[in-house]
This record gives sequence, structure tokens and C-alpha cells, in this order.
Amino acid sequence: MPIVMAFAAAAPSQAAQPAAQPSPKLLSPDNHTLLLIDHQPQMAFATRSIDIAELRNNVTGLAKAAATFKVPTILTTVAAKSFSGPIFPELQAVFPDQKPIDRTTMNTWEDQRVVDQVNKYGKKKIVMAALWTEVCLLQPALSAMDQGYDVYIVTDASGGVTKEAHDMAVQRMVQAGAHPITWMQYMLELQRDWARGATYVPVTNTAKQHGGGYGLGLIYANDMFKAQEGK
Repeated sequence: MPIVMAFAAAAPSQAAQPAAQPSPKLLSPDNHTLLLIDHQPQMAFATRSIDIAELRNNVTGLAKAAATFKVPTILTTVAAKSFSGPIFPELQAVFPDQKPIDRTTMNTWEDQRVVDQVNKYGKKKIVMAALWTEVCLLQPALSAMDQGYDVYIVTDASGGVTKEAHDMAVQRMVQAGAHPITWMQYMLELQRDWARGATYVPVTNTAKQHGGGYGLGLIYANDMFKAQEGK
């Protein structure tokens, strides 16, 4: 009898059985805001942790993914008229009707207009990418986390003045609780199921345009075999 009781106690209850549902830790189109910070020429000129062509490709893919899923997106620049120049044109083209919030503060989170916009959207998760990682990403990431936000940092759509500066900033943010992700990871996390037909074509088109070898593989499979993801 004691053996039977011990076995019953160790066996998982019916309520504890796994369910086919996503983790709340995953990003979804309606649970976060995207904040793109200081993707401008003057900031890019000094970026050394990532090739600038790759950076421009990645942040454009990130922006297109957010636009596809209608994610609330905030564009912000620093000293655009007097020093840093306009936001990357390919990034602005994804959001042609949105004027970036231009700041004087290095820490985006110290500009009340930006924080007001974040509050307006009302999402407790924030995805951020910035130039430079060690300044314009680190400072708002730490500030937002201290105010209770769940922060995700897009490491390959951000860059630092050296690889060490980028890496140490990422490490510091992760130690504080930030979640590091990449732009392709972001897009596929939002899609998550290839049966979601409404976003299938724009997602695969973005992958073809910006997804390197994966995108080329999609083009090849489609042209040669009429293959599609999930089929």
C-alpha cells in the first residue's frame, strides 16, 4: 500500500500534462512595441562591430517584419539636423508616414515624448535596436527594465564602435535581464506557424530579400520545386 501511494504521489496530475500552447516569454504581434534608435549615417560611420551593409540589411528586415505584423513601432533619432543626419532611407521607406522623434538625449528613455508613446501603446514588452549598442541601446534598455518593462535587444540590428564595446554592452544588458535576439529570430517568432496565410507571403518575401542563404534557399525551392514552408 505505501508503495502504491508513493507512486501515485510521484505521478503527474492530469492538470500538469503539457499543452500545445506557446510560452508567454515568446513575442507575438500584439504583446510588444518596437523601438528603433539612431540608425543614422553619423552613428554608422563609427560602427565597427558589424559590417554597415549587413547592419542596414538587418535593421530593414527587422522593420519590414514589424510592419508586416502591424507591431507598434517608434522611430527615433538624435541631432538629425545638426550632426547625425536623417534616419536610414530604407528604414524610413518602411514607415513612410512616420516622422522620427528627434532627441538631444543619448538615453532615449530620458525623452518624455518617447516614453509617452511607449505608454500610449501600453505593451509591457519592448524590442529595441540601436546605434551604438554601448550607449543608445544600453541606456534605454536598463532604464526600461528598471521601470518594469520586459526588454528584448536585437543584437544584429545594433552595433558598437568596437566589437568589445558591443559585446560588453550586450553582456551587461543580459546580466540585467534583457533578452538578446536576432532580426530573423524576431520575424519567425512572430510568424510561428506557416499556416498563418495572411503573413506568409510578406514574411517569406522579407526573408528572400534580407535573409541571406535562407532567403536564397526559399527562392531556389520555390523556383525549382514550387515548394513552400510548411507544405
